[in-house]
Amino acid sequence: MPDRGGGPSGPRIRVGRPSRRTRTLLITLGILAALMIAFVMFAGFWTDWLWYRSVHYSSVFTTTLWTKVGLFFVFGLLMAGAVGLNIYLAHRLRPPLSAMSVEQQSLDRYRMGVAPYKKWVLLGICAVVGLIAGGSASGQWRLWLLTTNATKFHVKDPQFHKDVSFYAFDLPWYRFLLSFGFAAVVLSLVAAALVHYLYGGLRITSPGGRATAAATGHLSVLLGVFVSLKAVAYWLDRYGLAVKSSGFKATDNWTGLRYVDANAYLPAKTILFCIAVICALLFFATLWRRTWSLPMIGFGLMVLSAILIGGLYPAIVQKFQVQPNEAAKEAPYIQKNIDATRAAYGIADSQVSDYAGTSGAANGTLRADANSTASVRVLDPNVVSPTYQQMQQSRSYYSFPSTLDVDRYTTGGKEQDTVVGLRELNINGIPENNWINDHFKYTHGFGLIAAKGTTATASDPSGQPVYTEQDLPTSGDLGSYQQRIYFGEQTKQYSIVGGPTPELDYADKDGEKPFTYDGTGGVSLNNPVTRAAYAVTFGEPQMLYSGAIGKGSKILYNRTPKERVEAVAPWLTIDGDPYPAVVNHKVVWIVDAYTTTNGYPYASRTTLGDTTADSLTDNQREVIAQQNQVNYIRNSVKATVDAYNGTVTLYQWDTQDPVLKTWMKAFPHTVKPKSDISPELMAHLRYPQDLFKVQRQLLTRYHVTKAAQFYSGSEVWQVPDDPASKSGKAVPPYYLSMKMPDQSDQSFSLTTTFTPNKRSNLSAFMAVDANATSPDYGKMRVLKLPLNAQVDGPQQVQSKFNSEPQFAPTITLLKGKDSTIEYGNLLTMPLDGGLLYVEPVYVRGADTDYPLLKKVFVNFGGKMAFEDTLGKALDVVFGNGASPPPADTGGSTTKPPPTTTVNPTLQQALADAQKAYDDGQAALKASDWVKYGEAQKRLADALKAAQDAEKGTKSPANGTKGG
Repeated sequence: MPDRGGGPSGPRIRVGRPSRRTRTLLITLGILAALMIAFVMFAGFWTDWLWYRSVHYSSVFTTTLWTKVGLFFVFGLLMAGAVGLNIYLAHRLRPPLSAMSVEQQSLDRYRMGVAPYKKWVLLGICAVVGLIAGGSASGQWRLWLLTTNATKFHVKDPQFHKDVSFYAFDLPWYRFLLSFGFAAVVLSLVAAALVHYLYGGLRITSPGGRATAAATGHLSVLLGVFVSLKAVAYWLDRYGLAVKSSGFKATDNWTGLRYVDANAYLPAKTILFCIAVICALLFFATLWRRTWSLPMIGFGLMVLSAILIGGLYPAIVQKFQVQPNEAAKEAPYIQKNIDATRAAYGIADSQVSDYAGTSGAANGTLRADANSTASVRVLDPNVVSPTYQQMQQSRSYYSFPSTLDVDRYTTGGKEQDTVVGLRELNINGIPENNWINDHFKYTHGFGLIAAKGTTATASDPSGQPVYTEQDLPTSGDLGSYQQRIYFGEQTKQYSIVGGPTPELDYADKDGEKPFTYDGTGGVSLNNPVTRAAYAVTFGEPQMLYSGAIGKGSKILYNRTPKERVEAVAPWLTIDGDPYPAVVNHKVVWIVDAYTTTNGYPYASRTTLGDTTADSLTDNQREVIAQQNQVNYIRNSVKATVDAYNGTVTLYQWDTQDPVLKTWMKAFPHTVKPKSDISPELMAHLRYPQDLFKVQRQLLTRYHVTKAAQFYSGSEVWQVPDDPASKSGKAVPPYYLSMKMPDQSDQSFSLTTTFTPNKRSNLSAFMAVDANATSPDYGKMRVLKLPLNAQVDGPQQVQSKFNSEPQFAPTITLLKGKDSTIEYGNLLTMPLDGGLLYVEPVYVRGADTDYPLLKKVFVNFGGKMAFEDTLGKALDVVFGNGASPPPADTGGSTTKPPPTTTVNPTLQQALADAQKAYDDGQAALKASDWVKYGEAQKRLADALKAAQDAEKGTKSPANGTKGG
């Protein structure tokens, strides 16, 4: 017999089945692998459940979980059922076998190959599409909870007169359902067409009809459903115009209908809806007519209409009706956008007042009012962290955040702006890093350090903070409180506490003090299953067998305040700057949280990540946003996190916010009423920075309330760049106790400045009352300068200070050989019709590697001073002790008066130092190293002479710096 195998003849090698032992081993390994995967999945679920239970927010976990599970199964089964049903129908509607063409003969082997596995193939396809669809739907749990718990805004949009809740809560859910329907129909259509082709219902190359009547009817119905969904999409698109963003007036986020939308796109969408309905009916009619001619004509008409009516017609309207008279045509729609945007961002009640920007008051009056207009904070929380670190760190395993916080505490019976920072654990500073030290011994920080914001020490070394709470353990004005910090911004590793392994509490001259955690925070590790779950979760097998874990051991994790608030309230956007406060003898973190939506009709959108970024924003201070693009925001929740127990408490702050009310329906009993906020906590609440940044950015355009003014763009402002930073980013807002012209007393405020678009002079100053106990809390006051006013903006003030020749010798002297100058926050304050600028100047020396406050720069109406204290600088600017200005030599402006009067010896030494410095720079450029060396020697001699002269002119120090 010939060899029919097509290969060379010879003995065949038979591959036998694996032995029984091998099969048993493979099965055992497979079962073990499956069990390991299952346990890993279980560990993640179980540890999450235990954590939520430990913080008493298990209802958040269960509500979110069951919502996701429900959506997964409902939409997964719907998708699987839709695709599976159409595959089944296509198979049932296959034509009977007949004489086969060449095409069908080639398909026959595929049919025979599939035949034994038809049910499994069907189940496999349904499972795959069901899993994908279910997974996608489970991610829409927020939309489902919003639409099923929707609360009315009781505000209607001006075009369709629907409540805002329809756009914020319902329309996004309808769009999801529509996209799900499109996906189901398209997948069903593709699957049905393939099955019809495989079994002869559709023929491509065979003679005769291309499709059987059954296949034609089946596919026509699916196409009819698709076109019906398109009709629904056209109808929803009508409402979508109210929340559509477009480029208009140099902004890409302008939202709402414009003239062309209302008069071209809106009618076009209605016409296309009607055409799509007729087209869908023609497809359904194919069940009886059995011909594709009419539906295809209808479909072609719909496509052509979409091009002509939906694209060409609006372009014609825009070109020939709108552009020739755009200002008049767009005015009503611009006004709607202005009104909606101001309402959505909470800036509708901002009070804009005209302000001269220049003062005619007498110097004596100005000097007296300068003392009462503001408690000028010369201690900059953005600069002095290294000073806290150097003077109050105590041990290398403690650290302070790079940017400290500003709060208010009562000192000597008077409320004082205070710069505060927590002494947190620094895992990188532990003497020897190992598992026991990192997670059992070094577990917490210790104490809150506070210093007066308005002053600095005068005794050597001068310029240090005046601490009101200091040392380890801390002592001072705050009295007795729980000083151990187990939860903080820098505490990101897990710790195991409360068990047989003692912790290091703190160390003093008598040695290390042990401590065992007795707080309510953490998850118990007494259960071996729980230990195994955490060992898997953290990848630490030692948790299973280590003797360091025993009775009473608990694990602390998710320890940063933002992380904890975000976990228990996943529907909130978290402010980037939590701050600590001592409240009722405990350290608590105060976290501001926001509710947002992207569906407020006519309100322009903003991108939170960009709008809240400034020169101080880093990874630690970034906003945690559930939606990055929003057009509605409210500071609806104030949250606290206990720094010892980790307890998270959410308080309702905005009692009118419908978005918060909706989430409170979805997650009942998670947010406490505002009335539960204690007076002690209320005293430390403040207006949040990130919300203020968003609002100030919107006010650059939306401070105007009239459409014509908005359209002209003549009063567009911008937030200036930070003059003290080289990052090129916006200046941060500053907390400051001050009073605006209409206020009789100072109030804790958050302030910012504005400049005209692409210019540097000042256009406006804004402050919001940030004191939560004030009846005016949240009131925005904007001082608007005249359009022709030439008042210096922050960058111009800084530039003039840097280039002022009279200050150069003093700056050179401060720098010395190895010191560096650091500029603090350039504060702006209104004063008797003018603007007062104050900037602290710090020196970081080579022998003291931390900044000390050495000088204060003041500018008022072009008059400048650069003195040791704020009080002296104000005296110079307002005439008390100031030298007369130099005579005008023909220039257009008079130079400001000199900063101070120095003795001739000091003056000559400073002049020699400046000349030596200039000569050295010239020699350096010419690469003449001999002359450069001579210049450096002369510079050193001149600086020494200046220091000797300055010591001779100084009187004994008493009092404090900064005023």
